[in-house]
Amino acid sequence: MKFIHRLGYYLGGFAIGLIILMFFLNGKDASCDYGPNARTIKNISSKPLSYSTRANAFLDNNSLDSLTISNLIKFGSVNFSKSETKKDSCKVYHIENSYKERDLTLKVENCDSLATLLDINYTNN
Repeated sequence: MKFIHRLGYYLGGFAIGLIILMFFLNGKDASCDYGPNARTIKNISSKPLSYSTRANAFLDNNSLDSLTISNLIKFGSVNFSKSETKKDSCKVYHIENSYKERDLTLKVENCDSLATLLDINYTNN
C-alpha cells in the first residue's frame, strides 16, 4: 500500500474520530485544567467569595467591585513561593494580576466550602 493511501486512511479515521468526539462532548462543560495554577484558580472560583474588613476597605477606597475581583482571580497567576500550601485546614494563596496598568496582589484563603479575600494591595514596581 502506498504512503498516500495510508495517509488518506489515517486522516479519514482521524476525522471520523473528531466528529464522534464532538458529538459526545457537545454541550458539556469540559475543560483541561491540568496545571497547578489552573486547578487552584478553578477551585477558588467555584466557591462563594467573602471579603475581610481590610479587603473591603481597599475595595471601597479604590472603587473596585466584586466582578472585577472575580476576574482578577480568574485570570491571575498564583505565586506558589509566597503561598502557604502546607496547611491542613485552609490554604492561603497569593494571586498576582494587573488592573489599569498597575500590579495587584490578592491574598486568598481557600477553605473547603468558602474562599475569603484576606488582603489586596498594589505591588510596588
